[in-house]
Amino acid sequence: MADSAPAASSAGDAPQQPEQPSKNALKKAQKEKEKAEKKAAAKARELAERQKKEAADAEDVSKDSYGELPLIGSKDFKPTETPRVDLSTVAEHEDKEITFRCWVENARSQSAKLAFLNLRQGLNTVQAVIAASDKLSKQMVKFCGTVSTESTLVVTGLVKRVKEPIKSATIKDFEIHILKLFVEAKAEIPLPLQVDDAERPLPDTGLGEEEEKPAEGDARPLVGLNTRLNNRTIDLRAKVNHAIFVVKSGVCGLFQEFLSKQGFTLVQTPKILGAASEGGANVFELKYFDRSAYLAQSPQFYKQMLIASRFQKVMEIGPVFRAENSNTARHLTEFTGLDLEMEFQEHYHEVMRVLEDLMLFIFNELNARYKKETDLVRSVYHVDDFKLPESGKVPRIPFLEGIKMLREAGEEVGDYDDLSTPQEKHLGRLVLEKYGSDFYTLDQFPIAIRPAYTMPSPSNPLLSNSYDLFMRGQEICSGAQRIHSAELLASQMRKHDPPIDPNGAGTKDYVDSFRYGCPPHGGGGFGLERIVQFWLGLPNIRMTSLFPRDPQRVTP
Repeated sequence: MADSAPAASSAGDAPQQPEQPSKNALKKAQKEKEKAEKKAAAKARELAERQKKEAADAEDVSKDSYGELPLIGSKDFKPTETPRVDLSTVAEHEDKEITFRCWVENARSQSAKLAFLNLRQGLNTVQAVIAASDKLSKQMVKFCGTVSTESTLVVTGLVKRVKEPIKSATIKDFEIHILKLFVEAKAEIPLPLQVDDAERPLPDTGLGEEEEKPAEGDARPLVGLNTRLNNRTIDLRAKVNHAIFVVKSGVCGLFQEFLSKQGFTLVQTPKILGAASEGGANVFELKYFDRSAYLAQSPQFYKQMLIASRFQKVMEIGPVFRAENSNTARHLTEFTGLDLEMEFQEHYHEVMRVLEDLMLFIFNELNARYKKETDLVRSVYHVDDFKLPESGKVPRIPFLEGIKMLREAGEEVGDYDDLSTPQEKHLGRLVLEKYGSDFYTLDQFPIAIRPAYTMPSPSNPLLSNSYDLFMRGQEICSGAQRIHSAELLASQMRKHDPPIDPNGAGTKDYVDSFRYGCPPHGGGGFGLERIVQFWLGLPNIRMTSLFPRDPQRVTP
C-alpha cells in the first residue's frame, strides 16, 4: 500500500518570506554607489588632467625658461656667472640681451598670449612684455602674468626702444622683451600694506595718527603713519622712502666731506655714561652690571675735553638719546647728531661762519648731487624750493632784534623769553620776507635758557655768546662759545637753574679738564633728521628715521 501523502502543515508551520531591505538601507546603498562612481570619475579626470598636463609640458618649448628657483644657499648650485645689469644703464644696451634682478610692482595678463609687468630695481622701474610665439609658450606667458606683487625675480630679456614714452615707468624710452623669468623669492599675498599706498602722502592729521581719508579725487583712503610704521619693511620699499634715506645718507657724507677739508678729525665719544652729567630729568637710565648708567644726551662734554686734549677741531656723527615726552611732529627720543667743536682765534663768530658755510655747502650739493631724490619726494610732499643766501651773507639776527620783529608782527613775547615753536615759524616767515632766505642764524640768546657751560655775553649779562641755526623757521642746530675757564664754569654751574655740582660724579672730570690750559672754543650740534625733514618738506620727522623711537614706539 502506497505511503499516504503527508498531512498539510498547520497555519503556524507555514514557511517565512525573506525580509525586505528598509528604505533607509536602500538610500544608503544608492549613496555609496553614487559616491564610488563620483570618486572613480574624479580619479579619471585627475588622470586625464595629469596626462594632459604632461602632454602640454612635453610640448612647452619654454619649460626651461621660467619657474621658481630653489632657495639660494639651500642646495648645491653652480653659478651661471651671467653678468647682471643695473637698470640705470639700460639705454647702453639697446637691442641687446641683458639679465638683471628686480622685483614685481605689477603683473597683468592681457590675454592668453600677452602679459605686461612693471619691474623695479632701486629707484628705477621698467615695463616688460612677454608674448607667446613659436619660441615662447602660452604657459610661460600665463606664469609671468600671474607672478605675485613684490616677488623677487631674475629676468633675461631684450632691450627695445619704444615709439611712445612709457608713462608708468621711470625708464620711458625702453622696454624689456622677456626671454627668461625666474622667481627667486615669492612674496606672500595679500601684503599687510600696499607699497603703492606708501608712495602717497600721509593724511593731514598733524602727527600721523590713524585718521585715514580718501585723497581728493581718489577713492582709496590715505594710509596713516602708524600703519606704515607697524609694517615698516613694506613701507620702506616705496620709492619716496628710498629717496628720503638716500638724501639722509648724502647729508652725512657732505657733512664729513666739508669738515674734513677744514681739518676736522672724526671722533667717536661714549654713549654710556656713569652719571647724568648735563643735569635735568631728560635722560634714560639703564642697569649697567651692578650699578646705574645713562644714555648720552649729547657728546658735548667729550667734545670739549678733546679740545682741552689739543685736538683743534673734532666732528662726530652718532646717536643721541633724549628722554623727553614730546609727541610732536619734530621730536624723537633717539636721533642722529651731527656735532662739531673747534678752537677759534679771537671771536666765537669764527665758529658761526664755519657752521653757516657748512650748511650752505650741504644745501648746494644736495641741489647738485641729489636733485633726483629731492624732486621725487617734493612731488609727493609739495614744498617751495629752499631759498639760499650767498656765502658770507647768511642773515645773522640778534635775539633781541628777532623779538622786536615778532612784536611788530603782533606777537606778545618778552625780551628774554624762550620762543615757542609757532613763534619760531612766524619769525622764519618774517626773515624770508625781509632777507629772502630760508636759512638764518639767531645770535645772542638769553643766558637763562642756555646750558650752564655757555659763555655769558660781555655786552649784556642777561645774554650769552650762543646761537641757533634755522631752516624754514625751525631750529636745526644749537651752539655757543663754551666756557674754557674751570673757575668760571664751576661758578656758572652752581648758579644754573637747577644747580649743577661741578664736583659731581659726572662733571668733575669735565670741569678739571680746563684747569690745565684750554683754548677758547665753540661748536654746535645738528639734528640730522630735522635737516632732512625741513629740506624735503616732510610733515613728520618719523619719516626720516628708518625705525623711529618716540615716547610711544620702541618696535619694530
